[in-house]
This record gives sequence, C-alpha cells and structure tokens, in this order.
Amino acid sequence: METSKFDIADYLDNNEMISEYLNAVLAEGDDSEVITAIGLVAKSIGMTKIAQEAGLSRPSLYKALSDGSKPQFETIMKVLRAIGGQIQISPLTP
Repeated sequence: METSKFDIADYLDNNEMISEYLNAVLAEGDDSEVITAIGLVAKSIGMTKIAQEAGLSRPSLYKALSDGSKPQFETIMKVLRAIGGQIQISPLTP
C-alpha cells in the first residue's frame, strides 16, 4: 500500500474550514505556527491569487510566509484580507 504525505491545504476548501483552522491555530499556536497556518491557507486558495489581492509579488509572499520568517504586521493584515479573514479580539476566560 502506498501512502501520501498529509497536507492540510487539501482540506481547506471552504471559508468555514479555513476559519476553524486559523482560529484553532490562533488559540493554541505560537507566532511561527500562525504564520505557517496563514501560508497554508494562502496555498490552498492559490499563492498567485493571494499575492495579487494583497498587493505583493508572489516571491515576496512566499518569503513572508516561509518557515522562520518574521513578516511585518501590515503584511499579515494584507494577506488575511486577501484570504477573506480578519482578526477579532475576545476577552480571555479564566
């Protein structure tokens, strides 16, 4: 039996799945995991499309969302808008 590598981007095929995935990573992940998750969502939608909508070049988008990168907050906000998302703040519960 042949197996293939799991790729979450294959399952991020609608806005609800994307939202749930990003919210889970935001709730439990660190900054690096959040950047990686945003990159996987961008990949699932299409890097060229997201780069155009965010006003970035495709290589810049790949660089900003690559492992270990430290993109500017402005870049993250542009990409979030391009993927159809936004950040909302909720109070932490004790």
